[in-house]
Amino acid sequence: MTRRVRSAQRGAWFPLLLLGVLTLGGIPVGRFTFRVETVPCPATDPAAGSGCTLVTQGSPVYWPIGLALAYAATAFFYIRRSHNRGVGTPVRPYILTGIALVALVTATELWSVRHVMPQPGEQLDFWGLHLDPTSGVTRFLERLTGNATAVGLPLMVLSWVERSRILLLLTAVYLAIELVPLTPGWAGIPFTSPWSAVPRYGVPGVLLLLGALGFALAELSRQRDAS
Repeated sequence: MTRRVRSAQRGAWFPLLLLGVLTLGGIPVGRFTFRVETVPCPATDPAAGSGCTLVTQGSPVYWPIGLALAYAATAFFYIRRSHNRGVGTPVRPYILTGIALVALVTATELWSVRHVMPQPGEQLDFWGLHLDPTSGVTRFLERLTGNATAVGLPLMVLSWVERSRILLLLTAVYLAIELVPLTPGWAGIPFTSPWSAVPRYGVPGVLLLLGALGFALAELSRQRDAS
């Protein structure tokens, strides 16, 4: 009976589907917000010449709004499913974690917008910490406070809620993809290309969609067996 109730409560394919679509949506957002500027090079780098290339892309509102809508839709999905099947839903920890982390991501994005993108040679103001933008620690913090936190940690909570080792393994792979640094142009797309966001969002996005497909097929199989 316990296994049947847990099986009826599960629905990880839906949040995985939403997060996968949201992640892939970062590709066109990056494409249409892409901008290349030539700015003065820092005085500490005389060999760089008279101008340095500064590439910016992405929207400060896309991820906060998209994540908030995804978690709201997930809450509605699980609540409606619990009413239709007559079982409770344990999804509250996942939703609360997602909301808290969306607030953190939003605050970080607003901080970044307020303090503007640093010019070459300038330090990055990260919540009062003045960091070197080119250092490995700074890049790791940027990845950690991005999708690794806003998407990966809630998925880890969801794997605990649904007691799913497969979802936990999927989450671990996702976090590894988000946190392991990728060298610019590793997929053959230079950082000066408008499509430079394809590897960054394409790999984790496809992973999430494949996970959604796998969980959806497993749920259909359970339903056929039960009938």
